[in-house]
Amino acid sequence: QVRLAESGGGLVQAGGSLRLSCAASGTIFSINAVGWYRQAPGKQRELVASMSIGGSTNYVDTVKGRFTISRDNAKNTVFLQMNSLQPEDTGVYYCNTRDPATLLNAWGRGTQVTVSS
Repeated sequence: QVRLAESGGGLVQAGGSLRLSCAASGTIFSINAVGWYRQAPGKQRELVASMSIGGSTNYVDTVKGRFTISRDNAKNTVFLQMNSLQPEDTGVYYCNTRDPATLLNAWGRGTQVTVSS
């Protein structure tokens, strides 16, 4: 059974930083695509950062230059470094991993990020 566990969320002032972690069990991040999504209150969940199996990354325009997704294969953990946080970054952040070949599509429970102005 695949399980993802996010951590690292919290309350931070605008301009601050947080680093989110997503630890996996039952699967290996190095052979899956991974992504960080966020859901703000009253809004749909959106993809903010992703990493392909090959390691290429993509970001939504609103976080480019501020957020960095990375992967530690030895620890089977994915990170999201978030700098220069703004109130509009507030939301629940979810880790996702998927592999179309095996129909794997797993989600964590999310971690709350709140940025105060």
